[in-house]
Parts: sequence; structure tokens; C-alpha cells
Amino acid sequence: MQHTTSDTSSIKLLQITDTHLFATDEGSLLSVKTLQSFQAVVEQVIQRQVAFDYVLATGDISQDHSAHSYQHFAKGIAPLQKPCFWLPGNHDYKPNMSSVLPSSQITAPEYVALGEHWQMVLLDSQVVGVPHGRLSDSQLALLEEKLASNPSKHTLILLHHHPLLVGSAWLDQHTLKDAEVFWEIVYRYPNVKGIVCGHVHQDMNRMHHGIRVMATPSTCVQFKPNSDDFALDNVSPGWRELQLHADGEITTQVQRLSAGSFLPDFTSSGY
Repeated sequence: MQHTTSDTSSIKLLQITDTHLFATDEGSLLSVKTLQSFQAVVEQVIQRQVAFDYVLATGDISQDHSAHSYQHFAKGIAPLQKPCFWLPGNHDYKPNMSSVLPSSQITAPEYVALGEHWQMVLLDSQVVGVPHGRLSDSQLALLEEKLASNPSKHTLILLHHHPLLVGSAWLDQHTLKDAEVFWEIVYRYPNVKGIVCGHVHQDMNRMHHGIRVMATPSTCVQFKPNSDDFALDNVSPGWRELQLHADGEITTQVQRLSAGSFLPDFTSSGY
């Protein structure tokens, strides 16, 4: 499945990730009511008049696998009034994800042509039943095919799991496994300019072999960077804004809710 967008000289994207929604309105993760924190992020995006053309939802949309959790997401992003492209994370249940599709707003494409200069490839790194990720042979073939077919288009790759280690032992055991196979493909194509993931509930923005690799705060709880054991951070939920320029440059920034918003239970030893 692919999606084609209208032509503009630069493309603005809004990344919302790791919402961890439940069937009930009151569902909470580590004492954070995830529907409320998600709705607060959407409200702030609207209040701050953030400009964007598309929403990217990079997995862990649900925490409890329920169809209702995906309905909450669909209803929750409706006020943003822009198309949303989503992909699964390790907590997602694909049959129930697809139960809310086709939606007038949400689609799950493998490929999006973003105007004249850019394209996006959306990969499914889920391994059912485990927290780590892996790209199947068919996903790797999809990536190679799209990169080879459009060598003149700057490319943004989306997936849930982090393809670079973040320096936290407990998180890095749940990374993208066999990532070297992914990178072998990417290195062959200089049109890859950026990689965007979720999963790690923290801000990462790193240049790796000339490619900008980004992870983004969750809309609920945040994991403390550079912590070998499970640890929660006291920074607020957030989102990422990206601008894809015609020359292949990516400018990006993370925004957050005001300090002290939706703090988790810091005595938790895991989830």
C-alpha cells in the first residue's frame, strides 16, 4: 500500500509516539493516565499553532491490545485534522489496529511519496510477544526496493524500535535485533537522510554516518537516559516536529508539556 501527497517545497511532520492507551478512559501506566496525557499533548499542539502537514504515530499506540484503545487514538487525533500514518510497536496488536481502518484520517502505508523531493518508508519491526524488534526478510526487501526505485528522492525511514543503542542497558536489550542487516542496506543508499523511531520514551537526535537518527519522547511516561537499570525521568510528555527541506536537510525539535505534567510513580521497578 502506498500513499502520495501533494507537492510542496518543504514538508512539516508531527511525530506522536508511545501513547500506551487502554480500553478505559482511566487506564494508567506507572500512575500516568495515558489518555489524559495524550489528549494534553494534542491540545498543546493546537494551542501553540504548530504547523504540520502529516502526523506520524510510531508505535505502542495501545498498552492493552484492545480495539477500544485504538478507537481512543483515532478520536484523540481527530482535532489535528491532518492525515496520520501509523505503524506497530511491540505493545500493539495488529488485528485490533486494523479494526479502526480504513479511517478517513489514519492509514498504515508502507510507502509515502512526500511531494517532489521526499519519500517515507514505514517499516514493521514488531516481533509478536517480545519487547525487542527485528525486520523480517520481506521488510528488508521492501526497504531496499523503495530506496533503489527512487534514488533521487530524499528518504525518511520510520520504525518503532531504535536501530542505534541509546546507552541504557535495560532498553538496549530491547533494541532492533540484527540491526547491522538494516544498516547494510541503508549505507548503500545516500538518499537516506533520516530515521525516526519511538520505543525508548526519550529524546535522541544523533548523526550517524551522515544520517539523522531520532527518537522521541512518549506522550505518557519518560525513561531516564543513560540509565542501565529501569528508571523514569521527571521531564514531561512531548512530541517531535520535523521539517524536511528540498535540499535533503532535516530540521527538528522536541516540544514538551509544561514542567511537572503527568509525573509517573518513581518507585516503580518496571512495567
